[in-house]
Amino acid sequence: MTLSTEQQPPVSPAPPRRPRWWRRPWVAPLAVVAVTFVAFSLPPYLSMDPSQSRVPAPDFFPPHFVVLSLHVVFGSIAMITCCLQVWPWFRGRYPRAHRLIGRVYVFAGCLPAGLLGLIVSVTTPYFGPVTAASGVVLALVWLGCTLAGWRMARQRRFVDHRRWMVRSFALTMTIITNRLWGTVFFIVLSPQLETTFHGDETLLASAVSALSAWLGWVLPLVFAEWWLERGDAAKRRRRARQTA
Repeated sequence: MTLSTEQQPPVSPAPPRRPRWWRRPWVAPLAVVAVTFVAFSLPPYLSMDPSQSRVPAPDFFPPHFVVLSLHVVFGSIAMITCCLQVWPWFRGRYPRAHRLIGRVYVFAGCLPAGLLGLIVSVTTPYFGPVTAASGVVLALVWLGCTLAGWRMARQRRFVDHRRWMVRSFALTMTIITNRLWGTVFFIVLSPQLETTFHGDETLLASAVSALSAWLGWVLPLVFAEWWLERGDAAKRRRRARQTA
């Protein structure tokens, strides 16, 4: 007996195919940039030679170089591991590895780097109070986003976990955007050394540092929020069309 067209059960739409790993054009450049940045930034702090530090050490805090070195080491771990964590193909293909690397990212990367970065920001007066304030706020927001993402995963609230970890990833990579903004502002403001800054190179350095410090993490976080809302809104529209 053959069922009529009206009697046949509806056919569920085929699930959307996930893009192949090579169709994520941003993954490879991101990994290259992260590895290159770490290869450039890390060696001076592995030398155990305070004279190679790129950040002046204050006289009132002798452990500054050690704390800064550990901050750079843990931050490097966070940068490298997050490149795999934000790779959709890797997450879907190797979920166990994603969970294990995620624990490394949180507990051997972001959390120690954030706590040590908080100390470095408070004890580094040479770039001015505005830069120090940015470092403190960045460290607190970075720690908060990362801990929130970890808690969401523990509670199996994976949609919220993904959203918080996107924010954490954006903040992890801000050390790179900070350097880019620093170069831009140095080029733009250097011609004003004798006018706006009255020939004071320290004042110029403080202004460049403050501008790049704040824009270096605020703009990536704003972009991450825009990207999340844009992606979630598109998903909601697709679900509405499917249920209509």
